[in-house]
Amino acid sequence: MSTDRIVVTAPGKIILHGEHAVVYGKAAIAATLDLRCKLTLSKSSDGLVQLDLPDISVHNKWPAQGIKDGLKQLQTAGSTTDPEPASEKTIEEIKKFLGHNIDKSDAPNLAVIAFIYIYNSLFHGNEQYPCISVLMESEIPVGAGLGSSAAFSVSLAASLLEFSGCIQCEKTNGSISGWSSKDRDVINKWAFIGEKVMHGKPSGIDNSVSTYGGALKFQKGKITHIDKMPTLNAILVNTKVPRSTLTLVGVFKERYDKYREIFDPVLESIEAITERSLAVFEKLYDNPKPDDYLTLEELVEYNHRLLALMGVSHPCLEVIVNMANKYNLKTKLTGAGGGGCAFILVPPDTKEESINSLRKDLETECQFKMWSGISIGGGGVARHL
Repeated sequence: MSTDRIVVTAPGKIILHGEHAVVYGKAAIAATLDLRCKLTLSKSSDGLVQLDLPDISVHNKWPAQGIKDGLKQLQTAGSTTDPEPASEKTIEEIKKFLGHNIDKSDAPNLAVIAFIYIYNSLFHGNEQYPCISVLMESEIPVGAGLGSSAAFSVSLAASLLEFSGCIQCEKTNGSISGWSSKDRDVINKWAFIGEKVMHGKPSGIDNSVSTYGGALKFQKGKITHIDKMPTLNAILVNTKVPRSTLTLVGVFKERYDKYREIFDPVLESIEAITERSLAVFEKLYDNPKPDDYLTLEELVEYNHRLLALMGVSHPCLEVIVNMANKYNLKTKLTGAGGGGCAFILVPPDTKEESINSLRKDLETECQFKMWSGISIGGGGVARHL
């Protein structure tokens, strides 16, 4: 397969159960969300390295030789199979090279730094740096807690590693190709390097879900792949209300510290929902039955109610819950809460007219953004012909 043009996509992520409780040592489940980041890497002959990320208004280009000369003394990411994160000194040197005064909240320029660091590290030993054009197009809303930066990091890592010859697609399913588990491990390591540049101390959950696909259980820093994860159908709704994860974690901590004897049982209940959901996933994977979908809906509803009790819901999220209830559909916030997004579970027998009516309620009346026909728990990063 030619490396002159590489097209890679990677999915976003959704937290199904356990957000906030995971901060207190409880288990949580993250799964792929079938909104994807598409990254196209093209070989060029104009002497330039070009990076276009239109969703975050990034349009940069540099002479390839200029990157090589300007960063020749820079610390690189170690070996291909075991890369090292960028040090603070290295990040400062890249900032100087770019000529930017960048703070920790400057997401677009941090994405540029992540690109430069990975590109320079992979081609550091080359006599000449390759001339390439990189274009990212994404369906994943930025800043909504759906793993947009991780999908970018995974797509970037996979395309640059493939272009450099460090990994090679070996599995093909029609027009979609994949990599061996060993190569996916390498992609995930480099994607995590990118995430560290952009977020400082990420958990590694977002990039792992986007790389491997399906769903993961995470608890106390340990990530476990869920082997029997069914693909679920859902509606995703973005309230467009901005929120801060750090602030919302702090909101609940204040309540927890004041009423620990009340909220310890709430956290235990959320973990019970998480564990019960894992058992239902296994049943749905092996032999789906209507009662299992009903149980899953009930667990989604109960988890949202507990999160609302914890103080991390929002009036807009409650509007989604109430509107979905009109059509007997169950809803839960996903991620930090306080706005952001919610998902609505869609059982197999749901009528299309109900979804169309719900769309009118949510988009026309409330001005929310709704995606229907969304798959949860699908495939991870892939290369496309």
